[in-house]
Amino acid sequence: MNIKTNTNTRVEDILGINYPIIQAPMNWLTNAEFVSAVSEAGGLGVLGFNAGSLAKDETVSIEEKLRSEIREIRKLTEKPFGLNLYSPQEGMEKDNVYISSTLDVAFEEEVNIFVVVGEVNRAFFKEIKNRGGIIIFRELTPSVVSAKIAEDSGVDIIVATGYDEGGHIPQRQIGTFSIVPAIADAVDIPVLAAGGINDIRGVRAAFALGAQGVFVGTRFIVSEENPASEKAKQDIINSKSEDLLLVSGLQRSTPTKSAVELATMYQSGKSTGEVEQEINKRGGLRIGMLDGEVTKGIISVNTAIDMIKEKKTVKGIIDELMADFQ
Repeated sequence: MNIKTNTNTRVEDILGINYPIIQAPMNWLTNAEFVSAVSEAGGLGVLGFNAGSLAKDETVSIEEKLRSEIREIRKLTEKPFGLNLYSPQEGMEKDNVYISSTLDVAFEEEVNIFVVVGEVNRAFFKEIKNRGGIIIFRELTPSVVSAKIAEDSGVDIIVATGYDEGGHIPQRQIGTFSIVPAIADAVDIPVLAAGGINDIRGVRAAFALGAQGVFVGTRFIVSEENPASEKAKQDIINSKSEDLLLVSGLQRSTPTKSAVELATMYQSGKSTGEVEQEINKRGGLRIGMLDGEVTKGIISVNTAIDMIKEKKTVKGIIDELMADFQ
């Protein structure tokens, strides 16, 4: 089946990309090489928080780090790429200087595609649109009501995230197969499916549910170009879905030594807030996934890791997932 002949993939037209696949902006796990590889292969690469080799250098400002990484990407590709932004609660924009300065750097460097993650914030969306930006919005816990408000507020593309996803999981246990058609039926703008999409079967299912593109994170971690440590990549390949642990109400992990300890804390009655504080004390996602100290950290993944059997190049992954569009 060639999906492209049967589906209007407006995602490609809006973003100026070849294939309707957007790389999720994973914390610590993006850099110029990785992002440019995604864009060069026909998808949309996206710089996430704490991106690049300067991320841990506290002597360099956030703005300088961002500008440096954007310029490195420009050296590697002429194709579109995006930038991750956090969307605060309405009324809280002025309290976050980082948001304003990040936008300034992005537009100065002629980046105009933003993956905005967080809460619906009409004023923030309006500011981005007024400056010529394109918004891909991923609500942390998606809902039909919020998707409609986001559409009315100028958002260009909506991400419908299922409970199957890696990273910070939604606070309602609604799977990808349920949330995608609900949101796709409710809005007229394109919807991206996110959560558990690791092979072409997941892509085909997403389109059958009404999505016009996919938003992929975990599968891209196990790529040649991703900056994740080789130990973390091998841990994902070796682990199975049935091995995964909820380490808090916000995150799941492969069963590393630290994850087992955190999951025990959570199951024994510690709140999500308390466990998340402990995760941060232990180095957050950086220590296990970037630094490679797997036993000391957690390895955050989606629920479909059985589908990830080997490391490939970014191009190899995109060619596999987008075979119906070639």
